This record gives sequence, C-alpha cells and structure tokens, in this order.
Amino acid sequence: MKIQKYLFKALLSPEGWLEQAVVTVDSLGKIESIKQYIADETIDERVKGYVLPGFQNAHSHAFQYAMAGLAEYHEGQTDDFWSWRNAMYDLALRVSPEQLEAIATQLYAQMACMGYTAVAEFHYLHHQHNGKPFENTSEMGQSLMRAAQRAGLHLTLIPILYQQGGIHQPPTEKQRRFIHAEIEDFFTLIESSKQASSTFERVNIGIGAHSIRAVNLENLRRLVAYRLPNQAFHIHIAEQLKEVEDAQRNLKQRPVEWLFSNIEVDQHFHLVHATHITAKEMEMISTSQANVVICPSTEANLGDGIFPFNAFYAKNGNWSIGTDSHIGLNHLEELRWLDYGQRLIHHQRTSFIHQGQPDGAQNALISSWKGGRNAMGLSAAHFFEIGDYFDAVVIDASEPLIATTSLKHLCNTVLYAQNQSMIYGTISAGKWIVKQGKHQHAESINKNFVETIRKMANR
Repeated sequence: MKIQKYLFKALLSPEGWLEQAVVTVDSLGKIESIKQYIADETIDERVKGYVLPGFQNAHSHAFQYAMAGLAEYHEGQTDDFWSWRNAMYDLALRVSPEQLEAIATQLYAQMACMGYTAVAEFHYLHHQHNGKPFENTSEMGQSLMRAAQRAGLHLTLIPILYQQGGIHQPPTEKQRRFIHAEIEDFFTLIESSKQASSTFERVNIGIGAHSIRAVNLENLRRLVAYRLPNQAFHIHIAEQLKEVEDAQRNLKQRPVEWLFSNIEVDQHFHLVHATHITAKEMEMISTSQANVVICPSTEANLGDGIFPFNAFYAKNGNWSIGTDSHIGLNHLEELRWLDYGQRLIHHQRTSFIHQGQPDGAQNALISSWKGGRNAMGLSAAHFFEIGDYFDAVVIDASEPLIATTSLKHLCNTVLYAQNQSMIYGTISAGKWIVKQGKHQHAESINKNFVETIRKMANR
C-alpha cells in the first residue's frame, strides 16, 4: 500500500472535531499526520464523511455466532442462562477448526460492517471433539487468527484456562473440549499461540481464566503470575445470581470480593459482566483501576441482570463493551442498551454525562474506545495517534439526518438516532475493509459461511 492522503468532512480528535481533516497514512497503514486541509493540496481520496475511532469489541465467543437466535424457541419449559448454556455446549462439541474459521470470518466481517476494527476473543474451545489436544495445540486459535486477518480486524486472542465444572466440582463431559486438567499443558497452549501470532500482522495474545468457578485458587494464582507485564487478563465474574450464591456458599464470599481477597488485581484485569456487585465490590474495582467489560445485549438476552453503570461511572470506573454471544453486533445499540437500562432504573437521562462534559454520546464513544483498547492490551492514551494504525468508522455525511446536524449534536445524533445504515464504511490499518456498507470480501465469506452452516445442519 502506497502513502495515502484522505480528506474527510470532519474527524473527531481528542481535542474535538477537526473540520476538513486530511489524514496521511504510510505504506503500513499507520498515521503520518492529521491536519486541516490547505487549498489546492493534493488529495488521493475525498470522502464525504465524518470520522470516528474504530469501535473496539472487548468480549467475543466467535463460535456462538452459529447459534444466534436459535435459543429462543422454548416449547413451554422454563428457560434461563443455565439451559441456554447446555445448548451452547452442544454446539461447542460439533465445531471443527475449519468450521470455526468460517463462522468467525463471517462474524468478524459483520463486525467490520458495524464499524468494529478490533476484537478481543475470549477463547476456550481448545481441543478435538474427544477432548484430546490437537497435534498443533493452538489449532483452534489459529483458525481465529486467519478469520480476523481475512475480515481485516485486529485480534487479541485470549486463551482461557478452564478446569472445573463448578466450584470444587469436576468438569462435565460436555465441557471436554475446554478443559486443561494440568496447568502446564495450558502454558504450552499459550506459548504455541504466541508463536503462531508472530506470523500475523495484527494479532496479539492476552490471557485469562474462565471464572472463579472454573479454576481453583492455586491455579488462578499461578496463571496470574505467569502473565507478562501489561498483558490483558480476562475473567468472567458475577454474571448470574446463582454464581454469586454458589460463591457465598462454597467460598464464603461474593465472587468479586473473593477475587480481590486472594489475587492482586490491577489495571490490566478485565472483569467480564460483573453484573451483581455490591457498593463495596464496586469500590474495590474502581480503586484498583481494574476494568469491567459490559455486554448489554447478551446480558439482557440471557436474563443476567443490569450492571450498576451510573454509580460505577461516577467513581471513574473503567469500562468497555463486548458482544459476547453475538445476539447483537451493533456497537451503538450496545451503548443505547447500557444507557437506557440505567434511565429506566433511575428515571434520569444522564448516564454518560461525566466530569462536567455535557456531550454524553461523545463521552460514551471515547470511554468505550479507551476501555476496549485496554481490553486488547493496546495503548489507550489517545485515538488517532501519530504512528498508530489508522482504524476508523466513517459516518455518511449525505444521510439526511446527519447532513442537517451540526457538529455540536453529531455524536448524539449518531448514537441515539441512527443505525448501521448511516455507516459509510470502515477503515482498518489505513485501507477500506467496508465501503458503502459492503465488506470487501463479502461474496466469498458469505458463501463459505452458508456452506459451512448447511453442512453442520444446526440451524
């Protein structure tokens, strides 16, 4: 790719909107400069669009996209998170590496169409169908790396340690593809994943534990000690009331309280969901500068509950957004779910107003970007930094409502009054991966996905 100069109607910078913004991108897709247009300046591509930093998806289980929408047919029985989990296990037992690659490529391409440029993959589908490791221990992870490369997204692959079926409980037969009975074998997987990632342009490796119910204290401590400095550490926690009750009964503490009592939690920890927390636990999280990964559409779909966002944000809590089971993929919708849940509880309309900054949508977009970058294990100082990849979502300036909106109200109009149709395209590493709403490899990716799902015959 040659050096490229883009001219946009305006670009959101850390200092606010820069009108007539010229972005110069080097041959690697990294930003050389961002400045205001000078008359008669040579431009390679003029884009009638507004530029936002590319959305960050901080929590994904890619294989679950193959069952999106299939767990809503209830036939009269009581249905909750735990019955949904059984259906998910049934799917996990069927997926081959080739099928995972096709599913993840389709998913990641759809994310790109929604403006995402990066995804953190919480990856625990490790082994063969019989539960034995592949000869290439990171076989399944490499399927995800190839998928992200094809779709054009940055991938943070997070291999996940999973050892128990519940607190002090052996794993179940349906969990056999997730399990590393010996933590040394999991460390082998991590090293294999690191080696594989070095052959890809935009892949890095995080680390994590599935939950406090899936890993005992000794191995959780060993896992935390094993991580590299500044490496992102992810863990599900306090998602369901039953999980909290089990922890109180078996560990004599609530999940977050127990974690902080036994592990030195810092700013590199990402606590996924943390739905059911007390004021004391909230204080622990915010004081430690740990991060909460909120997945509003999945948490609503599974009946998890509503995270106490307003109180957490008021304490300057760090947070990010994930799409988890991928029942929804629209980043703007996830932010609306998060906000509207709080509005319904508190009867106020100021969830994202923070530190005197009146533009709630701009706060939300910037905060979720920063939290998402942290979840990827990437620098989150500022978006659109010189020397960083140019990753952007471009809003169509010709869409009627956008075309009639001032910059003062633009972020709020995008977040609250628009949908995917106003996304003109997505730029990743300096080049278009989605343009005029269509992914560059849509035909082949769609074809492979349809053929794969039809052969699986699970839908």
